[in-house]
Amino acid sequence: MNLKDKIRNIPDFPKQGILFRDITTLLKDAESFTYVINEFVKRYKERALDTVAGIESRGFIIGGAIAHRLNRGFIPIRKPGKLPAEKLSIEYSLEYGTDRVEMHTDAIKKGSRVLLVDDLLATGGTMKAACELVEKAGGDIVECAFIIHLAGLRGEKLLDKYSVFSMVTYD
Repeated sequence: MNLKDKIRNIPDFPKQGILFRDITTLLKDAESFTYVINEFVKRYKERALDTVAGIESRGFIIGGAIAHRLNRGFIPIRKPGKLPAEKLSIEYSLEYGTDRVEMHTDAIKKGSRVLLVDDLLATGGTMKAACELVEKAGGDIVECAFIIHLAGLRGEKLLDKYSVFSMVTYD
């Protein structure tokens, strides 16, 4: 299946000069969405992993479906102010400023093997922060998994100590 045919390109979003890769068109197509989840499940069904963590918000959709199919728990990694219980937090740099990701302190047991999932790898900053958050909680990263990799932004360099997998690459 050619997933690029199912991903909508939106020029100048969220700002001038950016070509946004929108997976909502892939998600609404049952055959494409099922294909993506099946491919992830094939990749990870024999891997030793304890849980799946997804990054807000599209990582929730993909990661939740993968966790369900693998019969594993799901951990949401959220933007600040969204989690009600005691949480861990990591700040990371953006092109202009900083942001944070958070996770409940009781989300991961020490030594748990965690698959991290998001829809898209661009600069790698958010995923690197999520990896650091999981490690801060005592978890071990199995892999960082994406549907899309924007290779021209070289986000894989920031994640060089982790295994990275993506289904579709754009230059």
